[in-house]
Amino acid sequence: MHTGVARDLSLQHGPISDLFPRVVDEAGREVWRLSVEQLSFFEQHGYVVGPRLLEGVQIEQLRAELSLMTQPGHPGQEFWYEYHSNESREPGRVLFHALGAWRIGVGMHDLLWHPALTTAASQLLGGSVRFWHDQLFCKPAEHGGVVAWHQDYSYWTRTRPMAHLTCWIGLDDSTVENGCVYYVPGSHRWDLLPITGLAGDMGAIRGVLTEGQWEQFRNPVPVQLRAGECVFHHPLTVHGSFENRTKNPRRAVVVNMVRDGVRSESDSPLLEGVPVIPRGQALGGQFFPLLYGVPGGAVD
Repeated sequence: MHTGVARDLSLQHGPISDLFPRVVDEAGREVWRLSVEQLSFFEQHGYVVGPRLLEGVQIEQLRAELSLMTQPGHPGQEFWYEYHSNESREPGRVLFHALGAWRIGVGMHDLLWHPALTTAASQLLGGSVRFWHDQLFCKPAEHGGVVAWHQDYSYWTRTRPMAHLTCWIGLDDSTVENGCVYYVPGSHRWDLLPITGLAGDMGAIRGVLTEGQWEQFRNPVPVQLRAGECVFHHPLTVHGSFENRTKNPRRAVVVNMVRDGVRSESDSPLLEGVPVIPRGQALGGQFFPLLYGVPGGAVD
């Protein structure tokens, strides 16, 4: 068992290491900006492959942190919002899923301020970028479980307006064989669907789709990425991923963001263990830091 005292990194709003590059002005962000073609693709399809976010040393750091975080009794375990050593409902399948890694690992923390991430996110959100929450997903070799079809915002209606964005970042190559993410192009224009479960039956979504949606759904697109590459998607874009039956793990970190100004729609804690943000009040404070304020935008 790992022992030791961990500090809560949510108290630090900004990078605390040199793992990722820093920029000092807007001109320095140009290298990471999405092209007109990428922005148009996102608008049309509801997802887009973004810039390469991670290189060798960065990938190894995040893999090492994830490995520690999957061990029972690891330092900082009290800082998780959610922790599922196996969220899969399928016998013999495993899906590790946890929220709150940014509070525990230096690399997971500093990733949030990576300018390659925040620059593209600002373009897609249309403004300043604020942190919502992170997620870790790990499908172990040979028996990794599914992430069933869903829309992210169906789990996030406790915040309004719907000005959210997800960035999925591979820590391994993600392929059709090991359970890469599939998208239903254009589904970001659908209404909000009922929740049918995150780690269970891949076919459950059929029961909540119209005939027209079902016809569109029948041709999902796999997004295969190399380790360190990422894909962004809209909060209503239907997506999911199948089992990992290969001899290698499929690990990923997900960063969920909102446009600055998104408000609480609940008088209950937005995340487990986080102080209440009263209904109608904008997200902010210790647990929802500003990641990038566009010129003339908000300052935390």
